[in-house]
This record gives sequence, C-alpha cells and structure tokens, in this order.
Amino acid sequence: MPLWTCEQCGAQFPESAAPPRACPVCEDERQFVNWKGQAWLTREELAKRYKLVWRDDLDIPGISMQPGFAIGQRALLVREADGCVMWDCVPLATREAIDYVRSLGGLKAIAVSHPHYYGAVADWSEAFGGAPVYLHGDDRALVTRPHSAIVPWTGDSHRLSDDIVLVRTGGHFAGGTILHWRAGAAGRGALLTGDVAMVAMDRRSLSFMYSFPNYIPLNASAVRRIWAAVEPLAFDRIYGAWWGRNIADNAKAAFEMSVQRYIAAISG
Repeated sequence: MPLWTCEQCGAQFPESAAPPRACPVCEDERQFVNWKGQAWLTREELAKRYKLVWRDDLDIPGISMQPGFAIGQRALLVREADGCVMWDCVPLATREAIDYVRSLGGLKAIAVSHPHYYGAVADWSEAFGGAPVYLHGDDRALVTRPHSAIVPWTGDSHRLSDDIVLVRTGGHFAGGTILHWRAGAAGRGALLTGDVAMVAMDRRSLSFMYSFPNYIPLNASAVRRIWAAVEPLAFDRIYGAWWGRNIADNAKAAFEMSVQRYIAAISG
C-alpha cells in the first residue's frame, strides 16, 4: 500500500489503500487547506514530479525540492566529525540525495523545529539505519506518520553533542524549537531558527507569528519567552527558514532589537 503526502504542507502519512480523510496539520488554524481542496500524492508520484537539489547556504549544506513544493521547505545539514544533524526536513528522500548526505559523513540525527517541517522524517531516518528523530513532545499530537525512531524530547533543552543543543522557545507552536550550534559561524555561534523566529526580507531583523499564512501575531508574553530562551546563548549568525534568509553577522543584537521593535509595534 502507498504512503501518502499532503500536497499543501508536505506531511507524510502511513501506508493505506486510500488517502487519509484530512490533514490535521493543514486543518490547524496556523495552516490552511488548499483552496482547491485537500489533495494527496503517493511517495512514488512525488518522486516522479519533483527532485531534490542541494547547495551551500552561507557555509551550511542544504537540500530542497525542485520545483518548489508545499511551504518551500529546505533542510540544513550541520556537519560534525561523526556525521550530520539534519535540521528541519523535506517531504521526499531520493537515492541521489541520500548518497549526497553520505558523502558529507552520513546522518546521525534529525531535529525539527515544529510540525510544518516534519516532512519525510521517517524515510530519512530509515535511510540511515534508524537515525533518531528529535521532535519536541509538546507537539506529538501532530506527528502524522508515527515511527520508532521518533524521540519526543521534553523540557526546555536537549543536547545532541558538545556543540549542538536544541532549545524549546515555544511561540509558533508549544514545542517550537531552535538549534544552537556553538561551533557555527567560525566559532562565533549560530542559531538555526526555521520560522519560529522568522528572518525578515531585510536580512537584518526577525519577526514572530502564531500563523504566517493567516496573519495571527504572537502576543508580547510569548515573544518575551522566546527571547528569554535565546538570550543566554552565544551566537553571531542566524539561519532562517528558506534559502538565503539568513543574518550573516551581529545576529544577537538583531534578535534583541527585533524583539523590542515587535513588542512596541503590537503594544500601540
């Protein structure tokens, strides 16, 4: 029986003879059901229509789908001596892309910021011998394809290595997570934020939303909690959710300024 992928958000669902009735990720108020109605692709159909491409994005290798699919996900590969940590995920795993990751040292873990980026985490895990998939347990209700490799971590932080720690900020989702890479940016430190903290188009600031497509802002308390989680971390660079949406330097000052600007804007 086929595996099914939601055409709107890229979430993968278990094997079944017929597609699911609905996608809970899209029916959540932070996302939306496609205007033409809920649509599904089998994993095989997805692989026929799309391919995976890869390139460096400000010194980190990344993978995305071509042509663009779902919300335009791209995965980043944080390289360490014993393998890569994949940050966020794409809805497809192809033999060519798997071989590319092997050429970088393989995949030792997958970590995801929030449910909009779960994608094909199970396929990527299986391709690398059951690599653990770290998703915050506060969002476990939106796991669309349960798998034994999923680690629903809890609390406010979870260390993956000496240089990599996951930090729960909340905000966009209760389990909204960022990745702090101490060795990133030539040792100055880097944050990988997905759109839990969204790098703006000026690439000098960030913003914060409960729902981006439905224009629901976060309240001031939620944004203060995000800053409280981030403020103790040392970093000079931020990698955002899409190609090129990064803050190359002075990122911590930009983050603090953006928090203050956001709170002032919504406070009137």
